[in-house]
Amino acid sequence: MLWGAIMYKNKEIEFKTIITEEQYLSLLKEFDLENNIFSQTNHYFDTDDTKLLNDKTVLRIRQKGNNYKLTKKTRAEIGANEEHILLTKEKALELLEKGFDADIIGLPYFVHKMAELTTHRASAPYKNGTIFFDKSEYYGKVDYEIEYEVDDVESGEKDFSNFLESHNITYKESIRKSKRAFDNRK
Repeated sequence: MLWGAIMYKNKEIEFKTIITEEQYLSLLKEFDLENNIFSQTNHYFDTDDTKLLNDKTVLRIRQKGNNYKLTKKTRAEIGANEEHILLTKEKALELLEKGFDADIIGLPYFVHKMAELTTHRASAPYKNGTIFFDKSEYYGKVDYEIEYEVDDVESGEKDFSNFLESHNITYKESIRKSKRAFDNRK
């Protein structure tokens, strides 16, 4: 099989805020997640003239251990639409090295790897969704954030707001991980 697996789609609704290292460590401790952190690296692709970035489309290969997944993320009226293709390790390494025709995932461009970011992530069920505590490293920078993924915007926004308030966390807008990586690449 050329690409590794069939394509599947989903809708992503998430709420995010930047937090401090102290808040991150405190939340890991509160949720008993200090020993339950996994790492994933996002390899971001684009055209030489960053057509995808300018169009607010994210194309990445996410590597978790020996698992690789190609994802296209596009803005939607609510949240983001995602399309995924599972990749074999061999195919992923080939795409990372040589670039590829993104028509395979519905984009009319030849793309190549432009940036990367590694996230050390812990997650837990929370209310009607999943809460993630992230430490991201990219090009000598480190930042921390909370992401809350849900299926319903209204209840998710309320639950996220209540979570921040109950933990004395001031909301700070979070720029997309892909944009942070692109803006800081060397």
